[in-house]
Amino acid sequence: MNVQERIKQTVEGNRVVLYMKGVPQMPQCGFSANAVQLIKSCGVNDLVTVDVLADAEVRQGIKEYANWPTIPQLYVKGEFVGGSDIMREMYESGELQKLLQG
Repeated sequence: MNVQERIKQTVEGNRVVLYMKGVPQMPQCGFSANAVQLIKSCGVNDLVTVDVLADAEVRQGIKEYANWPTIPQLYVKGEFVGGSDIMREMYESGELQKLLQG
């Protein structure tokens, strides 16, 4: 299975997926830490995270998968939502809470 197939399987097989640098307990960048904080504040208990620093193939592959150059990347119900800035805007408007609670 190639990296794009692995990413697709992870994204489509889980309700909430965050591709990030590090792990939720120890994020390796401020944007990833912010993303985890936003998701947790929405009451998500079924978050699946993928540490892109642990696999260079996934780190590059996820950028190609969504055609989005930065990490973190949030996926909900198989759909790409966005990165840290988009998540923050959605949170401030109440959209992120609605999306994650649905």
